[in-house]
Amino acid sequence: MDFSTVGTVTVRALISLFTLFVVTKILGKKQVSELSLFDYVIGISIGNFAAEMTINTESPEVNGILAVIIFGIVAYLVSWLTMKSITLRRLFMGTPTVIIQNGKIIKKNMKKVHLDTNELLEECRIKGYFDISNIAYGIMEANGEMSFLPKASYKSLTPNDLELKIPKEELVANIIIDGKIMHSNLKLMHKDEVWLKKQLKVRGLNDYKDIILCTLDSNEKIIIYNDNNMQVLDILE
Repeated sequence: MDFSTVGTVTVRALISLFTLFVVTKILGKKQVSELSLFDYVIGISIGNFAAEMTINTESPEVNGILAVIIFGIVAYLVSWLTMKSITLRRLFMGTPTVIIQNGKIIKKNMKKVHLDTNELLEECRIKGYFDISNIAYGIMEANGEMSFLPKASYKSLTPNDLELKIPKEELVANIIIDGKIMHSNLKLMHKDEVWLKKQLKVRGLNDYKDIILCTLDSNEKIIIYNDNNMQVLDILE
């Protein structure tokens, strides 16, 4: 065993680990949670550079460090740009896809996301739905996770138990995201920008640029989430 090689690999491994830690710390928690396609590609590439920097003792370690830093910078810039632009967010991060709508499976959307029936049923079971007929809406999020909205009669405390009239389940439309009006969503709700601005004015809002999210349901109920300076509690281990 060549102890000089072992020592070199050990030092390079520690350097690559430290570099990865620093870059990941800068990128934030999002990079180590459920990954988008872009985050996945960046993660694999950075990991590959770190491994190459550790094992390939013939290559200067500065090359590996530089590659990791460059990809980290690219990931940071893309993250910043996607916060500023919905178009770029859709391009790099993807968009949700409706798989189940009004209790009906949308086959063409399953093909679009390469999801077969068995995989859909498995996702339903993982989320606690062993009978798919209990689901009103199923959506594949941009990160590949499935989200489900149960039918009204199958929620935890069911209206059937209280002998109440069960309202029809509808998705809530996001009509403003990050200060930008979603005109297509407004149109689907049979509303327009003039109507929206009037509703905001009634609520004392003359500018929608600071609105993080505004939703509208089928009963014309509007909920607005504003940017504010409220104190946020730190969650400690």
